[in-house]
Amino acid sequence: MPSVERTVTTDQPIEKVWAYLSDFTTTEQWDPPTVTTTRTAGDGGVGTTYTNVSKFLGNESEVHYVVTEHVPLERLQLKGDAGDSLSLLDTITFAREGSGTAVTYHAEFEPHGAAKLAEPLMPLGLKVLADKVAKSMQEHLDAL
Repeated sequence: MPSVERTVTTDQPIEKVWAYLSDFTTTEQWDPPTVTTTRTAGDGGVGTTYTNVSKFLGNESEVHYVVTEHVPLERLQLKGDAGDSLSLLDTITFAREGSGTAVTYHAEFEPHGAAKLAEPLMPLGLKVLADKVAKSMQEHLDAL
């Protein structure tokens, strides 16, 4: 299963970083492929659902996410379902670094059906995408 992971470190305090990133609708700001993210149910904790529309390689796709783990100031995990083509697992972990914060974003991609044929090509595209996401996340966290 293809996956990517990036860690960014910011001088911002963990409480501020957690508040920002645990509201998954902020992906509209820091996740370059995201067009929209809407909370569809819940308060942000376990069981909260989001609908994300992202544009990748010129195509828009809709992913339905559910929060599966919500440990304040430590860990946020969401499972994503893009229908018949792809399942995702996004895990964001938070750690104090002095007065700042280290954030690790880990994303796993499980293609299904016809999309499985593209799996060998995914790692290169995902690396480029992960680098863009990390750069954008860094800029937005530093600006908090």
